[in-house]
Amino acid sequence: MCRVLKVSRSSYYKWLRDPEGVRGRKRKELDKKIQTAYFAAYGRHGSPRLTKDIQKTGTSVSRFTVAKHMRQMGLRSKLSKRYKVTTDSSHRYSVTPNLLKRDFYRQAPGEACVSDITYVPTLEGFLYLTVVLDLFDRKPIGWSISDGMSASKTVIPAILMASRNRSSKNGMIFHSDRSIQYASGNTVNVLKSFGIEQSMSRKGNCWDNAVAESFFKSFKSELIYSSKLKSKEETSLYIFEYIESWYNKKRRHSTLGNLTVEEFWEQYEKSKDLITNVA
Repeated sequence: MCRVLKVSRSSYYKWLRDPEGVRGRKRKELDKKIQTAYFAAYGRHGSPRLTKDIQKTGTSVSRFTVAKHMRQMGLRSKLSKRYKVTTDSSHRYSVTPNLLKRDFYRQAPGEACVSDITYVPTLEGFLYLTVVLDLFDRKPIGWSISDGMSASKTVIPAILMASRNRSSKNGMIFHSDRSIQYASGNTVNVLKSFGIEQSMSRKGNCWDNAVAESFFKSFKSELIYSSKLKSKEETSLYIFEYIESWYNKKRRHSTLGNLTVEEFWEQYEKSKDLITNVA
């Protein structure tokens, strides 16, 4: 048999003693780690982010290897879908110029943020989610869920939460589209009371608010499109869990170098300490 198979006797007996082999066991172990990381991320991470998750546990592995094993196991990140714009810019309120000018990066927190509103379908009708994202770490520092579209139910509660969660620098830019919720007198007055400069996208130009658009794209693909419709109360709880437990703590963000928000802040604090010590 050894002559027919063109293998040595020692290799044959070694196979008899350990048919799976070291490589086979390592492959199975890696498969288990990938599966564990994949389901811990609710299927929301692709190979780049899963690689980071696995490396964080002390396992040295490349993105190419993770991607290969994912294909073999039939694992893939959830696909994104389009979502509809829900805001209305047909109003008589004055609009502000675009101060942000698509400069979506900041070196410190509280310098600039973006905001937007989207709809969320439920068994009992629509809910509306408003978010305020700090451009420093892309974290939703303020958000609100409402069953109505007025500024007092959407934008203003989100701004107030953001002000409680993070100090803003005087003259911080607050960028949004030019919908009535952001242009209303109440919203303008609240922003002025915090010393915040208001900025609005150009008419019909969604790319001026690309960071907020990207957040909702992830939100819809990772949570809404993959879930069955639920009651408003259940949906609100799912949104809370997604933002506070997942997005702000566990999700890896490509913009942050595939770090979580918490890991990004750890690096930021270390860099501040380093600068202080050098000074």
